[in-house]
Order: sequence, then C-alpha cells, then structure tokens
Amino acid sequence: MILRPWIVVLAAGGSRRFGSPKLLARIGGETLLIRAVRAALGARPAGCVVVLGSRADVLRRRLRAWPVRVVVNRRWRSGLASSLRAGIAALPPQAPAALVLLADQVSVGPAELELLVAAWRRAPRRIVASRAGGFLGPPAVFPRRIFGDLRRLRGDTGARTLLADPRRAVTGVALPGAAQDVDRPGDLRQFLRPHVQS
Repeated sequence: MILRPWIVVLAAGGSRRFGSPKLLARIGGETLLIRAVRAALGARPAGCVVVLGSRADVLRRRLRAWPVRVVVNRRWRSGLASSLRAGIAALPPQAPAALVLLADQVSVGPAELELLVAAWRRAPRRIVASRAGGFLGPPAVFPRRIFGDLRRLRGDTGARTLLADPRRAVTGVALPGAAQDVDRPGDLRQFLRPHVQS
C-alpha cells in the first residue's frame, strides 16, 4: 500500500495587505482558493482539509462541490499558527503525515507537491520542506510524530521555527516557485504578466 499524506490547505488569513479578499481573486477565471484546492487534490492525497477564517461563509460556499473537509478557525486573527493547529486537529487518527500548503502559493501545483510526497515517502520520519530563496518553508510535509509540536505553535510564523531548528531532521526539496505567494495586488500582477505574454 502506498503511503499518502493528508493535505492541509491554509486559507484563513484576512488579506490585509491585499486590500480585498485575495482568495477570491482570479487567475484564468479560477479563484486562488480553488486553484490551491485543485493543486492539493491533484497530488492524490489521502484526504484534504481546508482551513478557513476570514470570510469563511463566502469561501465555504465556493468549496461545496469539492471533496474536502472544511474547518473554520475562529481564532484566525491570532496568526498563522492557530490555523495550522486547527488543520492538524481535523486530521483523522490514521493520517501518517500532513502536507501543509498555503492557499496563496500560486506557483505550486500537483507536480511540486508530488515531489515533496516522494521525498517524504523515502524517509517517512523526516520533515520534508520546500527550499526556495535559501530558506526552508511551505509547502512542507510533517510526519505524525511532529503533530504534537505543531499543536504547540503560536503566533504568525507558522512552522518556520520548527524548520529552522538544527536539531530537526529536515529534508529540503528545491522548489523555487514556493517563494512566490500573493500578499499584495502587485504580486498577482507579477505572476500574471509572463502568463499573459506566453
């Protein structure tokens, strides 16, 4: 039997720097939220959890047709870690690992997620993280034995403290596109520019 992680899509932020709900912004007629969910499901996970927070009612309606488990983080304003904790808490007991994806990582698709899964499958006790711009970050695969550490995280840095800890066994996978996320409207325009020209 092939080991497959669950995927946790973090989509709870308030889009403060974007100025409007960025997950409803569109690329090729598809919202960023659905683009992220499509990427997650395209990687053939054991299951998928989507964590919502800001505008949860609106975004939940967009997910009705998708085979995902929706979790609403009422404490999303306290930072990214609270959404990560909510996603991990929603996983079933048999989940061997969680692949955590940020919903605004527009350059990450199923192929990139599959690379992370393949690396984790070769060493299922290790954390596997994207290496981009000299840093380790999401998307990242966390084996079940790390779930307790994830539940203790606080603040707005997510799991970066775990990934930067030299005592942790972390495998880095080169994914340059993981560094491209959408925080401001200019980020989205920059992503769209080469796609429009091609």
